[in-house]
Amino acid sequence: MRRWLAAGAAALLLAGCGADRRDPGAEPSAPTSAAPSTPAGPAAADSFTLVATGDVLVHQDLSLTAGARQPDGSYDFSGVLAPVAPLIGAADLAVCHLETPVAPPGGPYRGYPSFAVQPEIVDALAGAGYDECSTASNHSLDDGTEGLARTLDALDAAGIGHTGTYRTEAESTAPQILDVHGVKVGHVAATFGLNGVPLPAGRGWSVDVADVPDVDGMLAAAARARAAGAEVVVASLHCCVEYDSEPTDAQVAAVHTLLASPDIDLVLGHHAHVVQPFERIDGEWVAYGLGNHIAEMARQGPTYDSVLARFTFTRGSDRRFAVTRAEAVPLHIDVGTEAVRVVPAAPLTFRRVAEVLDRRGAVASGLQVLTG
Repeated sequence: MRRWLAAGAAALLLAGCGADRRDPGAEPSAPTSAAPSTPAGPAAADSFTLVATGDVLVHQDLSLTAGARQPDGSYDFSGVLAPVAPLIGAADLAVCHLETPVAPPGGPYRGYPSFAVQPEIVDALAGAGYDECSTASNHSLDDGTEGLARTLDALDAAGIGHTGTYRTEAESTAPQILDVHGVKVGHVAATFGLNGVPLPAGRGWSVDVADVPDVDGMLAAAARARAAGAEVVVASLHCCVEYDSEPTDAQVAAVHTLLASPDIDLVLGHHAHVVQPFERIDGEWVAYGLGNHIAEMARQGPTYDSVLARFTFTRGSDRRFAVTRAEAVPLHIDVGTEAVRVVPAAPLTFRRVAEVLDRRGAVASGLQVLTG
């Protein structure tokens, strides 16, 4: 059973994917002599799998939206992810990156450069099996704080957890912790910028922004998650240069700082819109850039390449979790005449993505690059 918890929040059960997602933040009061004894719950798992994918961007008036549009004017994006939903749903914890805010049902909808997209994309993410999304990106404030709040409300309604953007100051400091078969997994996220949009006056906490390579805010958030009981902490970093398969020096420095912290166990990267390498640094992994997951960009070629990262965490003899298996499944965004589908990569794309993934010695360090 998967749950997501917000430390210090009131108990709120959310239905989604057949599992309760949020635990009460307060400890139960001690039983009295009149109360019946409560049997102990199942022991926490000693291993779990985490999958993560790239940027979710719904561009307008193209094959993606045309193929999803229904006769009544609503949208159904479930078919876009259907070919890879078994990979997503099989994981114990599936993490996406929702890059853009959603509009109200029925619109109006906007695409590049300032997005407000169909809220039905959130239903498709839930249906594919996602449990959690990072939401901090350079587009987080494209539809103002109203769009930001609307997006988080939609994720809540779908039973998907989230971090990186916030409706209230209290939310911004409450650790995001997920219960994965009894293992508490923390998630922190930040973006390198907001496309020049200033944070709202008096609401500087609305989006976690990191002046990369400075990631002190992420480190502080990870420390709060550890203090709240997280046994594993995953960091999602949205930066730095688009369309470059090589991470920038600032990006690499930020990742090294994150992984040098005893509070962070894995780094997931987004924003480049192309796949970037994986690397193992002092025994811990980073996926510098997972590419686009759902997108339909004017630039052809690598922007339609993607990768699903899968990491197996195992509890060691010291009772701490570490990644014991790192895997990557190259994917491709297939644009047909009537629909867009995310599919396992064909041989040519597979080889192209595999070459990028290994540019920093990932295969020699243990990365397995697999077909879907």
